[in-house]
Parts: sequence; C-alpha cells; structure tokens
Amino acid sequence: MVKTVVFVFISLSIFPSASAQKAKQTTGPLVTRTTTRHEVYRLQPGGTVTLSAAPAGSIIIEGWQRNEVELSASIELQAPSAADLDLIAPFNNFAVDVDVNHIRILTTGTHDRLLMKRVAKNFPKNLLGLPWKVDYRIKLPALTDLDIDAGNGPITISGVEGVLRLNALSSNADLSLTGGLVSVTVQSGTVNLIIPGRGWHGLGSEVRLASGNLNVGLMPGFSADINADVLRVGEIKVAYPELQSREGSSINSKSIRARAGNGGATLNFTVGDGTIEIRQSKQ
Repeated sequence: MVKTVVFVFISLSIFPSASAQKAKQTTGPLVTRTTTRHEVYRLQPGGTVTLSAAPAGSIIIEGWQRNEVELSASIELQAPSAADLDLIAPFNNFAVDVDVNHIRILTTGTHDRLLMKRVAKNFPKNLLGLPWKVDYRIKLPALTDLDIDAGNGPITISGVEGVLRLNALSSNADLSLTGGLVSVTVQSGTVNLIIPGRGWHGLGSEVRLASGNLNVGLMPGFSADINADVLRVGEIKVAYPELQSREGSSINSKSIRARAGNGGATLNFTVGDGTIEIRQSKQ
C-alpha cells in the first residue's frame, strides 16, 4: 500500500519581488510540461472515494473486482518559461489522504486565489490564471461510494453501484450505471446515461442538467418508474415503446410520469434548458 502523500509548499523566498512581477509578461507561446503519477491503495468494498478534481481535465472511473484503488493521473502545466513551470509545479498538483476505508484525492492549484493568498502571498500574479489540467483515471471496487466535484472536461463512469454524487461545471458525461443511489448535477453539456440491465439495483437516481442534452438509454424489458421534466426551453422525446404513463398522468413534451415494465426504483431526470431523450439502448 502506498502511504498518504503530503505536499509541503516551497519557501516563499524563491518568488520574485513585486517589481520583477510587473516586468514579467505572459505574451507569446507557452511552454507545456506533462508529468504522470501512478499509485495503488487498498480499499475494501463499501468504502468511499472522494475526488476534488482540477478546474479542467478528464475523469474516467471504472469499477472492478479487486479490493484496491488504482489511480493514474496526467498533470499538464503551461507557462511562459521552464522557470515559471518550476514555480507553478508545487502548487498545481494533488494530494491523497488515506483514512479507514476512505480515500480522498484533493487537487490544489493556482486557480484557488484564497489558498494562494494564504500560502504564497508574493506569488507572481501573471502566473495565477495560466491554463492547466489533470486527467484522472481511477479503478476501484464496484461497491464503492463516490463523491466527485469536477470542473470542465469529459467524464466517464462505469461499473460502480454505491452511492454516487457528481457535481460538474461543464462536461460531456458518459455514465453506464446499473444501480446505487445516484445524484448527478451538471451545469452545462451533455449527459449520456446507459443502464445496461433490466432493472435498477438500488434506491434510484436524480440526474439534473441546467443546460444541454440528457440522453437516457434503457434495455428492452427494463423496469422502473421514471419522472422527467424540462423546466424552461426544450422538450422531452420518448423513443422507448415500453414506457407507459402512470397514475393518470400524461406523457407530453415537458413532463412525464411514466412506468417501464413492472416499475420499481424511481429515476428522476431534470433539464433546465435543453432536451431529454429516452430511447431504447443498443447494448
């Protein structure tokens, strides 16, 4: 097992004076540096993984049968010079905190102005807004609870059946889930939810998208209760023949209360502006 990773920020004395900061410019092409990390941690089924991701970057999470978490990350930094990259690197990184059956992956960086004011008051201001990202790929036990805060970038989650909470600013998210208690909130983008089973193994789901397209794929013979709403501009499209209205409700272009098959867990889908499409999955 890999021990907990702790980062110690470098001394503030290496940062340039205020006059040097003013003279420094970020015009011209940026230099890119990419580093990778690969770590493995023990985690029993029923544990929790918390990911506080970078402002940008992809996230891929896969459930597997091993009692361990395999974490791979690619950190890409950009700056005007190699010397500037050396200044940024200790801050634009992540730490892993390992507790009893709980692994926290915490990303820190120059995007966090409050953090930088606390730990590096004299850090060059022209380096604070430079682009950087972390691409995460994580494999973990299938019965793991997940708590994810993400920024901008694609997200893929498959093969997990614990409690899932996902918040993202902007994403094209591909979710292949068969159960658990799921809460997904995305500000803008596209969410593709595929349920590769004939029922939902768990309490249900709540998928919310402020602006964009939410596509739901159901297998033939799927059973669940489904609620869907478009709150403002947009429509609901139903291309799943086995979906029937329930409790005297009608299926229309803005709101549906429906049942697939014999019913079961309740799946809730909400879009502010955009579309919800419920169709038969090809899987």
